[in-house]
Amino acid sequence: MRSTACELIERFEQDPASEKPFHHADHVRLAFEYLRAFPVLEALSRFSAALKQFAAARGKIQVYNETITFAYFFLIRERMARNAGATWEEFAECNPDLFVWKDGTLSRYYREATLRSDFAHTVFVLPDKNLPQL
Repeated sequence: MRSTACELIERFEQDPASEKPFHHADHVRLAFEYLRAFPVLEALSRFSAALKQFAAARGKIQVYNETITFAYFFLIRERMARNAGATWEEFAECNPDLFVWKDGTLSRYYREATLRSDFAHTVFVLPDKNLPQL
C-alpha cells in the first residue's frame, strides 16, 4: 500500500525512532514531498528539524550535515521548478543523479573536504568549486 505525501511526512515527523531503514533515496523523496506540501522555507525548516530529530533518536546527531541537507534540498527545489507538475515517479525518472549518494551530484559543487568538515555539518556552506556558467 502506497502512502500519501502527507502520511509520509507525518510518519517521519511523529516516529523518529522507527526501525525502518532510511536511505539517501528516502531523503530525496521526503524533500520532494515537503516541497510539494509547504512553502519552500517552511519546508526546509520542517525537513531539517525532522532529520535532526531522526538522527538524535538513533544517537547519531553527528551524521546530520546541514550543507548536504540544504544543498540537496535546493537542487530538488530547482529541478521541481524546471519540471513543474511532475509526479514523484516522473521526477525520479528525470533526475537519476539526485539518487547517487557516494560521489554524487554534490561533488560537482563541493570539495570533499568541505562536505566532511565540522563546519559544513552545522552551517550551510556555499559551493566551493568553480561552476560552469549557466
